[in-house]
Amino acid sequence: MLNEIQKHILEVVAGMKDGKAEGAVNIRTDGKKAFRSNSEHITIESKTDKDGIDIRVEPFTVGEQVHIPVVLTEAGFHDKVYNDFFIGEGADVKIVAGCGIHNCSSCDSEHDGIHTFYVGKNAHVVYTETHYGEGEGGGKRILNPETIFYLEEGAKVTLETTQIKGVDDTKRYTKAVVGKNAEIVVTEKLLTHGSQYAESEMDILLNGENSRTRVISRSVAQDTSEQVFYPRVQGNAPCFGHVSCDSIIMGTAKVRSIPEIACNHVDAGLIHEAAIGKIAGDQLLKLMTLGLTAEEAEEKILEGFLR
Repeated sequence: MLNEIQKHILEVVAGMKDGKAEGAVNIRTDGKKAFRSNSEHITIESKTDKDGIDIRVEPFTVGEQVHIPVVLTEAGFHDKVYNDFFIGEGADVKIVAGCGIHNCSSCDSEHDGIHTFYVGKNAHVVYTETHYGEGEGGGKRILNPETIFYLEEGAKVTLETTQIKGVDDTKRYTKAVVGKNAEIVVTEKLLTHGSQYAESEMDILLNGENSRTRVISRSVAQDTSEQVFYPRVQGNAPCFGHVSCDSIIMGTAKVRSIPEIACNHVDAGLIHEAAIGKIAGDQLLKLMTLGLTAEEAEEKILEGFLR
C-alpha cells in the first residue's frame, strides 16, 4: 500500500493519481515492486539475472503507454536497476519514467537507473523522464541515470528529460546509435540551486544514411550550484545533426557547456551552438512595467525558458 508521500511523488514524476495510470504500469518503491499491470500489447517482466525489468512492446502497437516510476523514501537507501525496452517494428508508444526521492535523514539516498532501448524498424517512441527530490534532512538526494538507444532503420525517438527540484547530485549519461533514416530528438531541462551539482554527458552516433539528431539543452543554475553539459555528436554517414545549449546563470553559480561535433563522412552536416548568460535587464524591466515585482518577473522568465 502506497503512503501519502509516495503518492505525492508519483504525481510529480509520472503524473499518476493514487498510483493509477493508463496503460502498462510498474511502480518500484525502495527497491521493491509495489505494483505492476500489463496492457493489451505491452508486457512487463522481472529480470532473473539482476535487478530490473524487461518491457516488451508488440509490433505495430499504437497509442498505448508505459509508466515506470521509482520512489525512494527509506533513509539512506541506495538503489540500482537495469531496465530493457524491446520496441517492436512499427509501434508508436509513449513511455513515462522518473524517480522521486524523499530524504529527511542525514544519510545519502541514491538511485541509479540503467535503461536500454532496442527500437525496431519504423517504430516511434516518446520517452519522458522526470527527476525530483524533497526532504529536510542533511543527506544528499542522488540520481545517476544512464539511457542507451539503438535505433533501427526508420525509427524515431523523442527523449525529454527534466530535473525540476531538490536533486543534490546527478550524473546523466545518454547514448544513441542511429541507423538508416532514423532520428533522435533530445530535450533536456535542468534547474539547480543551492550547492547542487549536475553533469550531463552524451554520445550520439549517426551511423546510418540520412540519420538525424537534434539536441536541445535548457538550464538554469542558481545560487552556488554547478552544471556541466558535454554533448558529443559523430557523423559517420550522410547525416544531419544540430546541438543547441542555452543556460541562464544566477548568483555565483558556474556552468560549463562543451558541445563537440565530429564529421567522419564528407556528407555529414553537423552544427553546434552554445550560450550562457544572465537574465537581460530589459526583460525584467518590461515585465515590471506590467505590474510584476522583480522577483515575480524573474520567476516568469525562468518558467518560460524551461517550458
